[in-house]
Amino acid sequence: MEKTAKYRPKSKQESNNSTLAEPLSRREAGKEDRRQRIIKAAHDLIREHGSTGLSMRLLAERAGVSLATPYNLFGSKNAIIWSVLGDVREYQERFTKSRPADPIERIFVAIDLAIEFYIKDAKFYRAVWAATFDVTSDVRKDIFSRRWNGFWLPLFSDAIAAGAINKNISADVLLRQFVLILRSAMFEWVVGDLNGRELGPTVFCGVVLMLKGAATAGWQAPLEIRLKESLQHLERSGSQRAD
Repeated sequence: MEKTAKYRPKSKQESNNSTLAEPLSRREAGKEDRRQRIIKAAHDLIREHGSTGLSMRLLAERAGVSLATPYNLFGSKNAIIWSVLGDVREYQERFTKSRPADPIERIFVAIDLAIEFYIKDAKFYRAVWAATFDVTSDVRKDIFSRRWNGFWLPLFSDAIAAGAINKNISADVLLRQFVLILRSAMFEWVVGDLNGRELGPTVFCGVVLMLKGAATAGWQAPLEIRLKESLQHLERSGSQRAD
């Protein structure tokens, strides 16, 4: 025969805790809702105005919050911009799903997906990348931060660990060269010297040439194939521009 659990009245402290728990969770949910509205409003305003120089008053109005709320939740305008840039859950989810075992292919999948995001939301990302070329703006520091390095550096480290890249070449050096290639291509895209069709092949071609110079003998052949493909894509996109 099963024992029937005896009813034990809650203590005064337990009653107080349970009473406070629900309102607290509602407060946190409300705070998160305001945060997401501010991030979305900032994203939309950057896209619409082509600038990361946000008006906090306009931002608050668009998000439907008081002028003090963005400062209370984020602390500063730069922190809001970083939160907009840091909202990359969709990118990370898609990369995780398509993440190949081949360490070199993994790098190109990450680049291809990033370029796809830039082209898909061109007005927003043009404004953001334009801000990185402004020496008076802190956006450059916000983009090329520890979080950025934390994503890309392991990709190059994995390629070295797999024997695809000469072990005498550090992942930090590869990351630095990659950033220089990417920045150069993004600048050309921002000023209109590269169109959306040319951006991906341009970055790919530069990265392939970099990796070929660093790759071990066994990985030269697949990179040669990738180089030929990149050059063909560049030639086609250039022809389409001429047309």
